[in-house]
Order: sequence, then structure tokens, then C-alpha cells
Amino acid sequence: MIEAFVKYNYFDKQQAGSYQKKHPFAAEQLYYNQNKDCYYCPMGQPMHCIGQYKKQSSTGFEQTTKKYQAQNCHGCPPRGVYHQAKHNRVIEINHNLIRHKAMAKEKLESEEGIAKRKKRCWDVEPVFGNIKSNHKFNRFMLRGKGKVTIEFGLLALAQNLRKKAT
Repeated sequence: MIEAFVKYNYFDKQQAGSYQKKHPFAAEQLYYNQNKDCYYCPMGQPMHCIGQYKKQSSTGFEQTTKKYQAQNCHGCPPRGVYHQAKHNRVIEINHNLIRHKAMAKEKLESEEGIAKRKKRCWDVEPVFGNIKSNHKFNRFMLRGKGKVTIEFGLLALAQNLRKKAT
């Protein structure tokens, strides 16, 4: 079985302590009560689910997103810091995505994950740096998935031939 140690968006930013300081009221930092299916705003007010919707990507992947809304944001002291809209705060949460991010974060922060992240620096990045910088490849000449796949395949083949020749 092959295990994936893939960083998700904002993984590196969330690792830095400054992210939590800059975004203390971000939706992913709010407390979630699974039994009541509600989030709690920074002032302790429950944000109940007001509905959900599904959207489908161009590849056919379907995502379910839930909307949670605070009951009364008027007169809340820190309101201007975390909420600019005229009405009560609404957050959109994809619970499946959060679950997958938590699993990925657990893998990436394990000893094996840390070792693999350190190894990437000299395994993968120099190859792309060499292709982009030394061989002046900045963009694909062809358009369309099929043509780009062929063009990248030729680039990889040329890179491997250069590597074998030295």
C-alpha cells in the first residue's frame, strides 16, 4: 500500500504561529460541538446550521458544504475584527474536507512525515528548478490536457536523459 504525504493548502502557513495570531476568528479555529451540530463564535454564541448545498466539480467530484449562522451579532464588541457584513455572521464548512485535512496533518506531523518533507527539498524541487531556470522552461507551448501531458512527458524524458548522460 502506498501512503500519501501531501501538503494541503495553507499547511505551511498554519504551521507558523503567526497564522493563528493573524486569524484568531477564522472558521477553522472556532469550537465545533458535534452532538449539537453547531459552532461557537468567539463570544460563546452558538452558530446553528441553516442549511447545506452540494456542488459538483468539472471532474464530477461532489462536495457537501454546510452553512452556520450566528443568532445575534449586533452589539458584539469584537464584531468589527472578525465580521464586516451587515447581518449575522455566516460560515461555510465542508466537514469531509476538514476530516481529510486532519488525517493529512496527522501524517505530515508524524516522524515519518517530517522525514519525507525534509527529503523533498533535495529530491523533487531541484528537478523543477533545473527545468525552469537552467533550461528556460517557463510555460507550456501547447494547450489542452492531452497536449500538455505529452509536452511534460518530453520534458521529463529530456531531464532523465541529461541525468543519465552525466
